[in-house]
Amino acid sequence: MTSQRPPYNKTIEALRAKEYPMLKDSIYLDHAGSTLCAKSVVDAFAHDMLSNLYGNPHSASSSSQLSSSRIDDTRLRLLSFFNADPKEWDVVFTANATAGVKLVVDAMRALPQGYSFIHHQSCHTSVIGAREDAVHSVCINDLDLDRLIAGESLLDGADMTSATLFAYSAQSHMTGRRYPLSWTKHHETHEDRHLPPLYTLLDAASFCASSPLNLDSADFAADFVALSLYKIFGFPDLGALIVRRSAEHVFDNRRYFGGGTVDLVICGREEQWHARKAQFLHERLEDGTLPFHNIIALDSALTIHTKLFGSMHCINAHVASLTQYLLTGLQKLQHHNSRPVCVLYSHSPVTADPSGAGPVVSFNLRTSAGGWVRLEEFEKLAELRNIHIRTGGLCSPGDMAAVLELKPSELRRNLSAGFRCGTGNGSNSGKPTGVIRASLGAMSTERDVTRFIEFVREFFVENDPVLSARNAPTGPMPTLRVQAITVFPIKSCGGFTVLPGTRWEVKPEGLSWDREWCLIHRGSGQVLSQKRYPKMALLRPVLDFDKSILRVSFAGPMEEKQQDSPSVIHVPLSADSSLLDQRSQGTPFRVCGESVFAQAYISREINSFFSTVLGVPCVLARFPPGGGGLYSRTTKARVQSYQRAWTQRTLPGTFPGVPSPPESDNEQAGGNKILLSNESPLLLVSRSSVDALNEEIARKGRGTVPYSTFRANIVVGSQSDGHYSPNDAYAEDTWSRIRIGSHNFKLLGACQRCQMVCIDQVTGQRRQEPFSTLATARRFDGKVYFGAHMRLESPRGHDMSTEQTPSIQIGDLVAVEEWISEDAQH
Repeated sequence: MTSQRPPYNKTIEALRAKEYPMLKDSIYLDHAGSTLCAKSVVDAFAHDMLSNLYGNPHSASSSSQLSSSRIDDTRLRLLSFFNADPKEWDVVFTANATAGVKLVVDAMRALPQGYSFIHHQSCHTSVIGAREDAVHSVCINDLDLDRLIAGESLLDGADMTSATLFAYSAQSHMTGRRYPLSWTKHHETHEDRHLPPLYTLLDAASFCASSPLNLDSADFAADFVALSLYKIFGFPDLGALIVRRSAEHVFDNRRYFGGGTVDLVICGREEQWHARKAQFLHERLEDGTLPFHNIIALDSALTIHTKLFGSMHCINAHVASLTQYLLTGLQKLQHHNSRPVCVLYSHSPVTADPSGAGPVVSFNLRTSAGGWVRLEEFEKLAELRNIHIRTGGLCSPGDMAAVLELKPSELRRNLSAGFRCGTGNGSNSGKPTGVIRASLGAMSTERDVTRFIEFVREFFVENDPVLSARNAPTGPMPTLRVQAITVFPIKSCGGFTVLPGTRWEVKPEGLSWDREWCLIHRGSGQVLSQKRYPKMALLRPVLDFDKSILRVSFAGPMEEKQQDSPSVIHVPLSADSSLLDQRSQGTPFRVCGESVFAQAYISREINSFFSTVLGVPCVLARFPPGGGGLYSRTTKARVQSYQRAWTQRTLPGTFPGVPSPPESDNEQAGGNKILLSNESPLLLVSRSSVDALNEEIARKGRGTVPYSTFRANIVVGSQSDGHYSPNDAYAEDTWSRIRIGSHNFKLLGACQRCQMVCIDQVTGQRRQEPFSTLATARRFDGKVYFGAHMRLESPRGHDMSTEQTPSIQIGDLVAVEEWISEDAQH
């Protein structure tokens, strides 16, 4: 691709290493969320802070007056940045664009007759929320705009004596489409018809990030402009509301006043009165102490931004060229059967003009069979390759529903099915529930775009027909035996390896003692996972039945501040009520998106150990509390209680307690009893499958991975330790039932994998393998699978609670009892 401005791109490539060191080995494509801050801005701000003494501006001291003068200067500089005459416009500093919108809404609500609200369907969620305070509201599309400009009422049955607030986005947060900044400009010609006043609120947050905004243009029509400055400069975290002075009177009825916005307050029993500041609007609206350090930082940001990028016109031309390159590259991607890989919702930009489309490319991915690739699967691979990108609803509900053709009834059905804004997004009823959004910024380069297109090509372009599941082999099955048994007492922490010759109890819920404990974040109540905290792999548990303790050691290096902390902790296996918070039994914690009731430990020694070694404020909790088995979950169901009498046994694991099944990413529905896992009681991995996968990884020159990578409870393999037969690899895909020793197990389907398998269970470090290879070799219908879920199966018509407790050990014979039928596979 030949850029329209090659010198600019070459300049950005040259300064990236110095100004944006955080981008090393990363591709950042979420500039619509926030652009990145240049190192020079941080350096200049730090130097300013260390060279000058700044005080609270609400004072007469020299340090306070210095802050006030810097704020005034920066306010003027910001108006100049948008080519706005201070005689015509005023700037009110806010936390972000949303806070600016809320200031306008509060003012409109305080009008004597309230207000009516009209908003375009492309509006951000923060703008749409203004309808809740309006007397009447309506959402319109492009076709309705002509009627609005012509002076027609779009509010059926509304009281036409109230003022109207019309709001729209200068640039869609989802598609990047840009809308005319002159909308409603000609509405004023209808004043002779005695229409109620119409005010225009422009959400310019997305638009201003990469395009010049000229408020002095004769065609500019908005009265209020809300924007987020961190989307332009990356830092500081600051917003602004720019108000046309002819519309300042809208704020006259605002009732609340804060410190710094009044000249006098009388507060007594005899009289209550106040005098607002009257010279400037911003003096009346900036309640309390301004974030003066942030505003001073903005002064530095304005200087550095111009020094690095020249002007917003240069940035706009650059990102328009890159956007065209990205759109063209994604459009060209095809599967082996010529079906397009990407469904695009954005359009080509007009490079020479700020209008047209902005540097936002939204799309979804499809398989060669026409199925939708789930956003979760895309996110897993993007994270693996250090690609930072946004997926989901993008806080743009109107545009989202329009492009995905989602009706209100379908949206409600999606909500009932568990799809939430900001959480995992998939597809429902054959339609996606969200999109992928790549957005470019001033420091984006052609190389970023090229690498992203190649990433999509590598993982989502199907060059060969997807192989169907294998049929049951007709030849003799090799002799299989249990090669390893692993218990994971604490969810997402290291495993405890069962020694040869030790029989281990297995129940319908899984292996005894498996994931009976978990670590819970003190602030959020979320159960910790290796996906977010890889160092959890270095917590190594040992079940010591002689001493009746769970001994947990930390195998990682201790930081200097941790030197005085113990490297091992003992947790009683018994239900020691003195260590457990009896009140927390009814407190819900979050695991796999569900509420789970666990009993937290109150021992400062225990909780301090885990918090210190992980560097995360957390507490240890036990589920079920005290090992009593009073609570359980079913697959994808709410927590439910059940009671069952467990008799004492002599096998390892028979200490009072109900085990919890292993962690997994399988999402098949079912009614299996589980405790702290996502899905199934047991996870099985074949040694032959691991060997086959390692051959693929080694072929790419990326070494190999041990079977412990997959955190399986049971590893099976051929009786000999020699080379596997290629026919044995992934044979577990076709098993329906197996027999281990004298006990039957039901296979529940393949395990859907995530990037957690990329955490080295020995070092706790992240790596690309094996998920990178799995994503190309073991993806079916857009999902990545490896290993199999299973559960203990009771003989038909028998109650296992009355029978001898089943147990297994290393070396037990494994026999495939039943294959999946060929019809079932298809």
